[in-house]
Amino acid sequence: RRGCIQVMEGRHCFAHLTIEENLMTGAFTRTDGKAAIAADLDRIYRYFPRLKARRSAVAGYTSGGEQQMCAIGRALMSRPKLLLVDELSLGLAPLVVDTLLDALGKIRDDGTALLVVEQDVESSLARADRGYVLRHGQIVSEGPSGELRADPALGREFLGIGP
Repeated sequence: RRGCIQVMEGRHCFAHLTIEENLMTGAFTRTDGKAAIAADLDRIYRYFPRLKARRSAVAGYTSGGEQQMCAIGRALMSRPKLLLVDELSLGLAPLVVDTLLDALGKIRDDGTALLVVEQDVESSLARADRGYVLRHGQIVSEGPSGELRADPALGREFLGIGP
Protein backbone atom coordinates (compact mmCIF):
# COMPACT_ATOMS: atom_id res chain seq x y z
CA ARG A 1 0.00 0.00 0.00
CA ARG A 2 2.94 2.35 0.49
CA GLY A 3 4.17 1.81 -3.04
CA CYS A 4 7.05 -0.61 -2.59
CA ILE A 5 7.16 -4.08 -4.14
CA GLN A 6 9.83 -6.74 -4.48
CA VAL A 7 10.66 -9.12 -7.30
CA MET A 8 12.32 -11.93 -5.39
CA GLU A 9 15.28 -13.96 -6.54
CA GLY A 10 14.18 -17.02 -8.45
CA ARG A 11 11.36 -15.60 -10.58
CA HIS A 12 8.41 -17.00 -8.54
CA CYS A 13 5.66 -17.12 -11.15
CA PHE A 14 2.43 -19.00 -10.59
CA ALA A 15 3.42 -21.97 -12.75
CA HIS A 16 -0.13 -23.15 -13.50
CA LEU A 17 -1.39 -19.71 -14.62
CA THR A 18 -0.83 -18.11 -18.02
CA ILE A 19 1.52 -15.18 -18.42
CA GLU A 20 -1.43 -12.78 -18.58
CA GLU A 21 -3.13 -14.34 -15.55
CA ASN A 22 0.15 -13.93 -13.64
CA LEU A 23 0.33 -10.28 -14.64
CA MET A 24 -3.24 -9.67 -13.59
CA THR A 25 -2.57 -11.09 -10.10
CA GLY A 26 -0.35 -8.04 -9.61
CA ALA A 27 -3.41 -5.81 -9.96
CA PHE A 28 -5.49 -7.83 -7.49
CA THR A 29 -5.71 -5.11 -4.82
CA ARG A 30 -6.19 -2.18 -7.20
CA THR A 31 -9.41 -0.23 -7.12
CA ASP A 32 -8.80 2.27 -9.91
CA GLY A 33 -10.88 0.46 -12.54
CA LYS A 34 -10.58 -1.83 -15.50
CA ALA A 35 -9.44 0.87 -17.93
CA ALA A 36 -6.44 1.84 -15.79
CA ILE A 37 -5.49 -1.80 -15.29
CA ALA A 38 -5.80 -2.48 -19.03
CA ALA A 39 -3.57 0.54 -19.74
CA ASP A 40 -0.94 -0.78 -17.34
CA LEU A 41 -1.12 -4.23 -18.93
CA ASP A 42 -0.43 -2.60 -22.30
CA ARG A 43 2.50 -0.74 -20.73
CA ILE A 44 3.95 -4.02 -19.45
CA TYR A 45 3.64 -5.48 -22.93
CA ARG A 46 5.53 -2.47 -24.32
CA TYR A 47 8.35 -3.10 -21.86
CA PHE A 48 8.32 -6.82 -22.60
CA PRO A 49 6.99 -7.54 -26.12
CA ARG A 50 7.89 -11.19 -25.66
CA LEU A 51 5.24 -11.44 -22.93
CA LYS A 52 2.56 -10.13 -25.27
CA ALA A 53 3.45 -12.80 -27.80
CA ARG A 54 3.36 -15.47 -25.07
CA ARG A 55 0.47 -14.09 -22.98
CA SER A 56 -1.58 -17.30 -23.33
CA ALA A 57 1.34 -19.60 -22.47
CA VAL A 58 1.32 -21.35 -19.12
CA ALA A 59 4.08 -19.62 -17.13
CA GLY A 60 5.57 -22.87 -15.86
CA TYR A 61 6.38 -23.84 -19.45
CA THR A 62 8.09 -20.60 -20.44
CA SER A 63 11.81 -19.82 -20.42
CA GLY A 64 13.63 -18.43 -17.40
CA GLY A 65 13.88 -15.04 -19.10
CA GLU A 66 10.16 -14.97 -19.83
CA GLN A 67 9.44 -15.92 -16.22
CA GLN A 68 11.66 -13.09 -14.98
CA MET A 69 9.88 -10.64 -17.30
CA CYS A 70 6.57 -11.96 -15.98
CA ALA A 71 7.65 -11.53 -12.35
CA ILE A 72 8.73 -7.94 -13.01
CA GLY A 73 5.57 -7.22 -14.97
CA ARG A 74 3.37 -8.66 -12.22
CA ALA A 75 5.09 -6.41 -9.68
CA LEU A 76 4.61 -3.37 -11.93
CA MET A 77 0.89 -4.09 -12.24
CA SER A 78 0.53 -2.95 -8.62
CA ARG A 79 1.80 0.52 -9.70
CA PRO A 80 4.70 0.75 -7.24
CA LYS A 81 6.66 3.90 -6.55
CA LEU A 82 9.72 1.75 -5.78
CA LEU A 83 10.52 -1.58 -7.45
CA LEU A 84 13.05 -3.81 -5.68
CA VAL A 85 14.62 -6.47 -7.91
CA ASP A 86 16.78 -9.19 -6.34
CA GLU A 87 19.29 -11.02 -8.55
CA LEU A 88 17.83 -10.07 -11.90
CA SER A 89 20.32 -12.11 -13.95
CA LEU A 90 20.44 -15.32 -11.91
CA GLY A 91 20.67 -18.24 -14.33
CA LEU A 92 19.86 -16.19 -17.43
CA ALA A 93 21.73 -15.80 -20.71
CA PRO A 94 23.63 -12.51 -21.18
CA LEU A 95 21.37 -11.42 -24.06
CA VAL A 96 18.27 -11.90 -21.88
CA VAL A 97 19.93 -9.96 -19.05
CA ASP A 98 20.64 -7.06 -21.43
CA THR A 99 16.98 -7.08 -22.51
CA LEU A 100 15.85 -7.00 -18.87
CA LEU A 101 18.27 -4.21 -17.94
CA ASP A 102 17.13 -2.16 -20.94
CA ALA A 103 13.51 -2.63 -19.84
CA LEU A 104 14.42 -1.51 -16.31
CA GLY A 105 15.88 1.65 -17.84
CA LYS A 106 12.55 2.38 -19.54
CA ILE A 107 10.69 1.65 -16.32
CA ARG A 108 12.94 4.10 -14.47
CA ASP A 109 12.52 6.70 -17.22
CA ASP A 110 8.74 6.34 -16.84
CA GLY A 111 9.00 7.35 -13.17
CA THR A 112 9.36 4.17 -11.10
CA ALA A 113 12.34 4.22 -8.73
CA LEU A 114 14.47 1.06 -8.81
CA LEU A 115 16.71 -0.74 -6.35
CA VAL A 116 18.45 -3.66 -8.03
CA VAL A 117 20.61 -6.17 -6.18
CA GLU A 118 22.82 -7.77 -8.79
CA GLN A 119 26.07 -9.69 -9.10
CA ASP A 120 26.53 -8.79 -12.79
CA VAL A 121 28.23 -5.63 -11.66
CA GLU A 122 29.57 -4.29 -14.94
CA SER A 123 26.23 -4.46 -16.74
CA SER A 124 24.36 -3.06 -13.77
CA LEU A 125 26.69 -0.14 -13.12
CA ALA A 126 26.70 0.69 -16.83
CA ARG A 127 22.97 1.44 -16.53
CA ALA A 128 22.66 2.61 -12.91
CA ASP A 129 22.73 6.13 -11.56
CA ARG A 130 24.29 5.12 -8.26
CA GLY A 131 25.88 2.02 -6.76
CA TYR A 132 26.66 0.52 -3.39
CA VAL A 133 29.32 -2.13 -2.84
CA LEU A 134 28.73 -4.47 0.08
CA ARG A 135 31.11 -6.80 1.89
CA HIS A 136 29.57 -9.14 4.44
CA GLY A 137 26.46 -6.99 4.59
CA GLN A 138 28.35 -3.73 5.17
CA ILE A 139 28.60 -0.88 2.67
CA VAL A 140 32.28 -0.48 1.78
CA SER A 141 31.85 1.99 -1.05
CA GLU A 142 29.09 4.04 -2.61
CA GLY A 143 28.70 6.75 -5.18
CA PRO A 144 27.74 7.56 -8.73
CA SER A 145 28.06 4.42 -10.83
CA GLY A 146 30.55 6.04 -13.19
CA GLU A 147 32.90 6.81 -10.29
CA LEU A 148 32.62 3.26 -8.96
CA ARG A 149 33.38 1.82 -12.39
CA ALA A 150 36.36 4.16 -12.83
CA ASP A 151 38.03 3.31 -9.50
CA PRO A 152 40.67 0.69 -10.48
CA ALA A 153 41.28 -0.55 -6.93
CA LEU A 154 37.61 -0.94 -6.22
CA GLY A 155 37.05 -2.56 -9.61
CA ARG A 156 39.73 -5.21 -9.04
CA GLU A 157 38.99 -5.94 -5.40
CA PHE A 158 35.21 -5.93 -5.27
CA LEU A 159 33.65 -5.68 -8.69
CA GLY A 160 35.68 -8.11 -10.78
CA ILE A 161 36.32 -5.52 -13.48
CA GLY A 162 39.39 -3.79 -14.78
CA PRO A 163 43.01 -4.94 -15.14
